[in-house]
Amino acid sequence: MMEMDIPLRRICTPVLGLLAAFLVGCVAAPATLPPVPTVDVQAASTHAAATVFAAASQTAQAALPTQTPSPFPTATPDPRRTPPPLPPAFTTNLLKPLDEPRAYLNDTCAYLRAKWDPNNAEPGTVLMPIMFHGIAKGEINPGTGGVYHDMTMDEFHRLMKDLKEQGFEAITMQQAADFLYKNAKIPKRSVLLIVDDRKFRQSFDDTFYEYYQAWGWKVVNSYITLDERPDLWQENAQLEAEGWVDHQAHGYVHNINITASSSEEYMRQELSKPFEMFERYFGKRPIAYIWPGGSFTPRAVQLAREYGYLLGFTINPRGPVLFNWVPQAEQSDPARPSYLPEVPAGDPLLTLPRYWSPDARNHIDTVRRIGAEAAMYAESVRAVEIEYYDIVCAPAHGALPVVGP
Repeated sequence: MMEMDIPLRRICTPVLGLLAAFLVGCVAAPATLPPVPTVDVQAASTHAAATVFAAASQTAQAALPTQTPSPFPTATPDPRRTPPPLPPAFTTNLLKPLDEPRAYLNDTCAYLRAKWDPNNAEPGTVLMPIMFHGIAKGEINPGTGGVYHDMTMDEFHRLMKDLKEQGFEAITMQQAADFLYKNAKIPKRSVLLIVDDRKFRQSFDDTFYEYYQAWGWKVVNSYITLDERPDLWQENAQLEAEGWVDHQAHGYVHNINITASSSEEYMRQELSKPFEMFERYFGKRPIAYIWPGGSFTPRAVQLAREYGYLLGFTINPRGPVLFNWVPQAEQSDPARPSYLPEVPAGDPLLTLPRYWSPDARNHIDTVRRIGAEAAMYAESVRAVEIEYYDIVCAPAHGALPVVGP
């Protein structure tokens, strides 16, 4: 089981009568942000979630930077000070009606400490994952040999230049994990460039390499790991060694999607085999799983967490992500029936959204606006949240950090 995700529009309700029980939970929380477990929302319990949460943190520790917690004194809040009610979490009307932001951290004190640590990412920092498939050198005719989510080379270059002109910077998968788990600093407007499926080296040389040379932008390749193309493995191992193509898992067989009818054996094969193959050819373990076909089940997501994946990506373009803020749907949208609802899986970090590359340019301004709205809202509630932290959390977690060297 893993810790449930929380609808942001329902948390932080200012009910003073429940504060005493809540304060005890905050005092006992650890100083560092743990990786997120998963539970079925209907069967979750606080004790079980906490137990699995600790177990999941052991698998995540190998990929995320280690941090030795400082020994803070155990203390109770000053009874002479009454903590203010926490404000509601940030929401926006720039998402689709059925897409709601979900929180994935239950520890309010740890969340506030990471949010207001001046050494971390600024409030309003936004991450835009983009999914690429084929980039055609010529024109695409979807009625013949083209694929509807492909793009031309001209469209690709326009997208890259628009992202740069609008202040975006590309980050790696490890940076994305550090940001989402611990609010580690990344550029305020960040983009994660994810190319699906196996590619020859020439494909990357013809497209992303010039942006790596010019801007230092790295690219992620979600790689199919069935061991049937030694030539591809060799070329991609060279790209991995050069440091500008970051390979992550995209299944083993891949072409048979994980569905409700998939066997336990097949799901385990698809999720576990990439570790073996990556260690053999790339000398590393993947930290992200890109769901083939965007298809997943609650059990598959649970297994992904069990195997130690930190992040997972769908094909659902629901919006950008912020720290402790992932747009997801609880039910299927008739207008977008191919996008599986993520909330039943119970783990926002393993069912993250992605924009589609041919359409991504149309959403750049929306992503910027969501980041700007989030920053403005954070500033409007800053004093209240810091006062709450000072009264409720500081006795056990210590004062908020100051700017480091």
